[in-house]
Amino acid sequence: MSKLYLVPTPIGNLEDITLRAIRILKEVDGILAEDTRTSGNLLRHLDISKPMTAFHIRNEHQVLERMADRIEAGETLALVTDAGTPAISDPGFLLVRECVKRGIEVECLPGPTAFVPALVNSGLPAEKFIFEGFLPHKKGRQTKLQAVADYPYTTILYESPFRLLKTLQQLAEVCGSERRACVSRELTKIHEENARGTLAELIQHFSNKDVKGEIVIVLEGTTEPSQDDDAEE
Repeated sequence: MSKLYLVPTPIGNLEDITLRAIRILKEVDGILAEDTRTSGNLLRHLDISKPMTAFHIRNEHQVLERMADRIEAGETLALVTDAGTPAISDPGFLLVRECVKRGIEVECLPGPTAFVPALVNSGLPAEKFIFEGFLPHKKGRQTKLQAVADYPYTTILYESPFRLLKTLQQLAEVCGSERRACVSRELTKIHEENARGTLAELIQHFSNKDVKGEIVIVLEGTTEPSQDDDAEE
């Protein structure tokens, strides 16, 4: 039976791929990849040879229907991103929505994603959290920063190493420099780092540092009671 598989791939350490993911990648008719070069390296490491089609943020609108047509015609395809779980701050949502709309079966495998280990090892409350992904670069950025500052729960952000320091400084402006946070980078890799402290301490830590790798910022929620909490009391 044809279907779309969403297959998480390692965020760094290649040992983190599951046995089931390897089996599915061997069995499918084709693989949709965010970057065929990156995914090609992984497939060669796993000794898998499958036809790949580029499916990324710059072309997903153009190839969306064609990919869904292939599955409807009887093919089984796997969607992978460069690292982690498809559709989490990566291309994939539109294809999943189109498949659901057409009644095509979609199956997502459990597996690697960056924000879960970053949250769990941050030392901040994890029973409730808000995942924001990447902040807007320009339009709406300040509004979103203020919203993040007011969230009562631990908040998770993705960031580029080139914008990390600027983002920490902006968070300190809206949250206060004593708000606690954790910056995780190079997760699962040899040079993994989890820097914990106040925003002021993190700004100082990264001010004279050559930052590399994908970044996850885990930010403490506000400790101020909300209006709803006041009303309940």
